[in-house]
Amino acid sequence: MNTIVAIPVFNEANHVHSVLEEVRKYANRILVIDDGSTDDTSKKLDQESNIERITHEKNKGYGAALISAFEYSLSHNADILITMDCDGQHEPSRIPVLLEAIDHADIVSGSRYLRDFRQDNSAPEDRKRINTLITKELNVRYGLQVTDAFCGFKAYNCSALAKFQITETSWGMPLELWVQAAYYNMKIQEVAVPRLYIDPNRTFGTVLDDSAKRLAYYRKVLVQAEEQLSWHGINPSGSFTFDSILMETTR
Repeated sequence: MNTIVAIPVFNEANHVHSVLEEVRKYANRILVIDDGSTDDTSKKLDQESNIERITHEKNKGYGAALISAFEYSLSHNADILITMDCDGQHEPSRIPVLLEAIDHADIVSGSRYLRDFRQDNSAPEDRKRINTLITKELNVRYGLQVTDAFCGFKAYNCSALAKFQITETSWGMPLELWVQAAYYNMKIQEVAVPRLYIDPNRTFGTVLDDSAKRLAYYRKVLVQAEEQLSWHGINPSGSFTFDSILMETTR
């Protein structure tokens, strides 16, 4: 089975070597998408052997890096694509768990909230709150049963991957992906992964550091994803609104 592990990186000079060293224990093909890094990441990658590499001359965004990974995997005849971050949040030792589960699914998504691990640490409170809100909205509106809307540690069956038409280039890309997965009735499975925040002070570095603006942006991505498909969810009662879910969860 032809499996590619894709790792988007942006200014990860402090982590990229150690992450790649560990990933090599579990993967023969590693694709690194350098999304316009301005630190020494590019120089570090020049010193790495046996990696495949895409370089964005300018930073395009997390979603754009994953779009490049999707396109590369499909054009290079991969059977399975695994995506993971390069900031220490994802343990490469969990790659075999994803690979085992993908035999029975179109998408396998890591969940940091499916069960507890000894090495878990606390998520920043605003991120946990927004993840909870958006995850509930996804489940209610699209008939999903996920527990973690934003985990980037995933495995894709490339036959299913070919159906996606992802256009969101920023941090909300996973939400567009969930809407399309629901629309195409894909088989989704979650596997538990540890909740690791190596640097709890790490920021988005944009207006998304404001939690209210971030939540509004995520909801905008959901609406745009629906409009792109000319589809408005599957909630049978017709009574769902984003505002009502917010009020129910925060009252």
